[in-house]
Amino acid sequence: MLGKNWIALIITLVLMLLWLRLMDSLAHRGIISSPVSRKIIHIGTGPFFVLCWLLFTDQPSSRYLAALVPLGITVQFFLVGVGVIKDEAAVAAMARHGDRREILRGPLFYGIVFVALTLLYWVENPIGIVALMILCGGDGLADIVGKKIPSRQVSWSPRKTWAGSITVFLGGFVFSLIILAVFQAAGVFDFQWGRMILNLVLISLACAVVESLPMRDVDNLTVPLTAVLLGHLLF
Repeated sequence: MLGKNWIALIITLVLMLLWLRLMDSLAHRGIISSPVSRKIIHIGTGPFFVLCWLLFTDQPSSRYLAALVPLGITVQFFLVGVGVIKDEAAVAAMARHGDRREILRGPLFYGIVFVALTLLYWVENPIGIVALMILCGGDGLADIVGKKIPSRQVSWSPRKTWAGSITVFLGGFVFSLIILAVFQAAGVFDFQWGRMILNLVLISLACAVVESLPMRDVDNLTVPLTAVLLGHLLF
């Protein structure tokens, strides 16, 4: 008979695959564009996955079982990117310009970060959750909002706008706050909200500054790394 953790693993894997395949299908059929599909995946995957952590027990093996989900998906990304697996729907959903090799940059980094933060922090420390939520809700929303809302470019980075940078800050803060509130309500964490809100403001602001820097295809690494480093100082 399957244990609770294995059932949790199966539920998490099924939910993640259904979510990804839905976005792949919509992009492949032209219902949504590839850039929009890519960003929806970027924004939604993190909250869904992290909330599934609540399905697991407090056994030491839980984090490793949960990490198998993003690990398996990341391996798939790699195999599609190098051409071992032919998956036109996945390429349409995740590659900006239809080149499978694009998956080996942003999407691959995204998956690696999920695996690393799950293994390193799990539910023992809010650092991993905050880093993932800023990556998803902040960096993920920034590109969409930055293109939809007219605003001035930041002076130090011609590809970034003030609307996008403000979205990184607000989106990261709100996503982090909501998910932490759920975990607090579930009895996983017990912290003082006043101090936590201040810490989230500082971390989200720093991540917004880092995201605005003129660097291509590394936001999925630099943004969560910034959140992790500041998290160790503040939490």
